[in-house]
Amino acid sequence: MKALVLAAGKGTRLRPLTNTVPKHLLPVGDRPILFRVLDYIIDAGIEEIGIVVSPDSGPCIEEALGNWQQSRARVTFILQAEPKGLAHAVQVAQGFVGDSPFLMLLGDTLVEDGVTGFLDDFRASRFDASVVLKEVEDPRAFGVAEVDSSGKVIYMVEKPKEPKSNLAIIGVYIFTPKIHRAIAGIEPSWRGELEITDAIQRLLEMGGQIKSHLLKGWWLDIGSNDGLLKANRVILDASAESDIRGKVDRQTRLEGSVQIGEQAELENSRVQGPALIAAGCRITNSTIKPFTNIRAGTTIEDSTIEGSLILENCRLSGIGSLTDSIVGRNAVLTGQRGSPKMLRLYVGDDCEVDLS
Repeated sequence: MKALVLAAGKGTRLRPLTNTVPKHLLPVGDRPILFRVLDYIIDAGIEEIGIVVSPDSGPCIEEALGNWQQSRARVTFILQAEPKGLAHAVQVAQGFVGDSPFLMLLGDTLVEDGVTGFLDDFRASRFDASVVLKEVEDPRAFGVAEVDSSGKVIYMVEKPKEPKSNLAIIGVYIFTPKIHRAIAGIEPSWRGELEITDAIQRLLEMGGQIKSHLLKGWWLDIGSNDGLLKANRVILDASAESDIRGKVDRQTRLEGSVQIGEQAELENSRVQGPALIAAGCRITNSTIKPFTNIRAGTTIEDSTIEGSLILENCRLSGIGSLTDSIVGRNAVLTGQRGSPKMLRLYVGDDCEVDLS
């Protein structure tokens, strides 16, 4: 079996961050989203991975994966020149997958416990495809599946106005080569895209048998700022063990699960976990509250940060209370020391913001 990871999306809902970096390379915990997706594949024992990229995302992703390449997997980059839908991505990757069954994952979707159980379930069956489903409160924003009492999919539709089930399709699939004939039999949707839900429905109409796998654990769709913050909260919360590698002075208090990277320095500060402070950071006279992820090389002085993602090489000074925020790489935020004002910001790379 091969694996196909779709990483050509523009990430428009994550702007301004995605003006300068593909969303798949944004960090969740200590690693980019895409790296976590690739770990699922490696852990499942799949050795041939195709990554579908766009002309914009491709060079950045290839560079980032230059240090990831390992003997356990071979990576092939596949160009999707235009964003014409998930089924179109399968079309452009057909030369890579060939006649092999393949696992397909969205490059911005994380699931609890990975995909090994899902694959084992499929391998024990003789179905033509399998999809992971998750019960959601409002399925109208998703592709939706109807299943029978045995869990076999009987109908599938994209973003229905009146859903007949609450089972959302979350972006984890397994296909046999029959999917290629199904895709060849569909037309673009009203969005101008070849929808994978339409292809799966076409496969059903061709007599294909499609299995469902109901996900009981968490599912993280990291397509928005709130989604990125939520993903960091979940992953930080799952990192139950403290790991202190940097320098912490006697005036600094660490509470709960706190991870501090090498060559980081903390002076006269308080850190309440779960929290992650990466290598080379400097935290002085500040309070870092739960669910904060501070990436490498960032300096924070006289500030309070909570539930936020601060990317590499930022400088924050005199920020009274920054909450549920995202700050891009190399950004500079300056405030007035002691200011009680609570702020929620989304700041892109290389920005300078004076809040004093």
